[in-house]
Amino acid sequence: MAEHPDREAGAEPVVEIVGRVVAVRPAGEIDIVTAPFLSRALSRALAHVDAAQADRIVTDCSRVTFCDSSGLNALLAARLRAVEAGTAIHLADPAPQLQRLLQMTGAAPLFPREDGPPGPAGSRAAGPHPPPPR
Repeated sequence: MAEHPDREAGAEPVVEIVGRVVAVRPAGEIDIVTAPFLSRALSRALAHVDAAQADRIVTDCSRVTFCDSSGLNALLAARLRAVEAGTAIHLADPAPQLQRLLQMTGAAPLFPREDGPPGPAGSRAAGPHPPPPR
């Protein structure tokens, strides 16, 4: 099916280090089929933090077109592991649908927001800011 190219390809989100930030870049729909890909990518990002290669994780949501409860659960589980590791999972550029999901479930305050996604390797990452008020 052409409407789900990431799902067909089995593509996992890209994980890259940008300065002291680990950028996780999911794309397309995050649902029961693709949420495990996001979970694995966030686990790899946490491994970089554990290895002191980065200070925080930024999930670039700019290419996410849909996120259901499976995707939210993947984010929440990774957030718990991040807190245990002394860091946080920041969200950059979440689409309105993802923002509504976070607001409706009360999860929005759990994920600090970024001004924009981290750039390619060697560029400076955008700074964090708190989630918007409810």
